[in-house]
Amino acid sequence: MANGKTILIIDDDYELSDGLRAVLERQGFRVYQARDGQQGKQMIYQHSPDLVILDMMMPRMGGYPVLEHFRGKPEAPPIIMITANEGSRHKAYAEYLGVVEYIRKPFAMEKLLEAVERGLNQKKDQAEKTEG
Repeated sequence: MANGKTILIIDDDYELSDGLRAVLERQGFRVYQARDGQQGKQMIYQHSPDLVILDMMMPRMGGYPVLEHFRGKPEAPPIIMITANEGSRHKAYAEYLGVVEYIRKPFAMEKLLEAVERGLNQKKDQAEKTEG
């Protein structure tokens, strides 16, 4: 599944972020971590990850400004948003901004790993369309 792919986790919850990193690294991914949206935006440009896992609510800059910044840009990686927020308007807005998956916390790790696989496949499909 991993094939040397990189994933950036943008989340201010150290425990969750470190747990996700451990699971993803065991799956063979190279994982980077950012603690807020501002740092995450910089790391997207710096590392060009194959996929981003993005929290909605964080200090300094939350997930929505990151999504808004990358919406429609060719360098935008597939983004999975994770959140404790229950609002359907939030989900609709995240989907409008282009998230590949919107997952509510707490979530089963299997659900996240399936979303990661779908997100990476979407990126591969887009790359093949631009090449072909």
